[in-house]
Amino acid sequence: MTKTPFLFLSILSLLLLHPSSAEIKSLSIVSDSRPMILFEKFGFTHTGHVTISVSSVSVSVSSSHSGTDPSLLGFFLLSEESLLQVLLEIQQNPQFCVLNSHYISLLFTFRDLSPPPNSSFTRSYPVTSPNEYSLFFANCAPESSVSMAVRTEVYNFDRDGSKDFLSAGQTHLPSLFFVFSLAYFAFVGFWIYICFTNKRSVHRIHLLMAGLLLMKALNLICAAEDKHYVKVTGTPHGWDVLFYIFQFIRVVLLFTVIVLIGTGWSFLKPFLQEKEKKVLMIVIPLQVLANIASVVIGETGPFIKDWVTWNQVFLLVDIICCCAIIFPIVWSIRSLRETSKTDGKAARNLAKLQLFRQFYMVVIGYLYFTRIVVFALRTIAAYKYQWVSNAAEEIASLIFYMIMFYMFRPVEKNEYFVLDEEDEEAAELALRDEEFEL
Repeated sequence: MTKTPFLFLSILSLLLLHPSSAEIKSLSIVSDSRPMILFEKFGFTHTGHVTISVSSVSVSVSSSHSGTDPSLLGFFLLSEESLLQVLLEIQQNPQFCVLNSHYISLLFTFRDLSPPPNSSFTRSYPVTSPNEYSLFFANCAPESSVSMAVRTEVYNFDRDGSKDFLSAGQTHLPSLFFVFSLAYFAFVGFWIYICFTNKRSVHRIHLLMAGLLLMKALNLICAAEDKHYVKVTGTPHGWDVLFYIFQFIRVVLLFTVIVLIGTGWSFLKPFLQEKEKKVLMIVIPLQVLANIASVVIGETGPFIKDWVTWNQVFLLVDIICCCAIIFPIVWSIRSLRETSKTDGKAARNLAKLQLFRQFYMVVIGYLYFTRIVVFALRTIAAYKYQWVSNAAEEIASLIFYMIMFYMFRPVEKNEYFVLDEEDEEAAELALRDEEFEL
């Protein structure tokens, strides 16, 4: 195959980016000349099956080639362990066709299609060796492009004989998301109780925080229903639409709340400075773009040509937003340090500085864990335990919400308004110390 080790490097990146998930997918491939197309990545048990239906198949070749050998086009399964072996084969012989490799599980080639003009093929294959496999289409024919309609079903059988369309590592996700949604609904009720019992200390930011909790709870309940219907039927039955809506609102609210708390809005001052408004004007549109990328990634799949690009857009935007929300916290800490030198309220300012520094560390820890540690868990965990990364992310998120809401809860005597005359002198010494940094 004339298309090279660079091809498999891109395929390797696809496998790392694409989590194991499945549902019944129907799609159209139109004049596609890619030598490899990744359709699904799925964790099979010993009862796994893959069903593929192709129809309306046509292969076009350039004028310099009179025909195409149908055995050079076909579908196969490939485990990640075998990927390196196949890559080595191609490196040793760039003309090598992956369909001839001993390390793949060949499903069928275009030689098995019914005769034209209505070329089609349908078959279900049992997976006898439990593992995580990727379903590929390979085109080893030089200077050719393929058009076809493809329908895939990838599933395991449960003990009762029903089909489970979720990967072996994700079959527990509906229960996991449902349990966490109950935790957040309880959190919402508790937060409303705190706000009701401390009406005099409730600020506008507390209402936004309540909305954030509610959106998180609704997002999780929709995620649970989405995964449940995919698990049982292979399609989300519209729950994915609600999931994306609540996810969009939740993420925008989360970044907005962090920025507003970081600027001291509603606590320290009733307004935003120009530079703080600019941060919000940057973060919110970027989150709109990130959520569009998330929808494209979730609702299409790696078989579309721009799938990797959308992944890169999502990662880049997410990194920019995570960096942007740190600046308001740093600005507030610096502003408080400057104010503390002139207003004569050392104990109050020291308490505020300590609180903002703690909040800064909590935000950094949360972003680091959910962006790096969770990704590492998702990458290194065995395919049967991919749910662990989801559990770790939700546990970290719940802890972050609890700490943030505790720090900035509506109470009459919180750290913002502490004045301890006995510690005033010690506070002044601490504030004079130029070592008081982040």
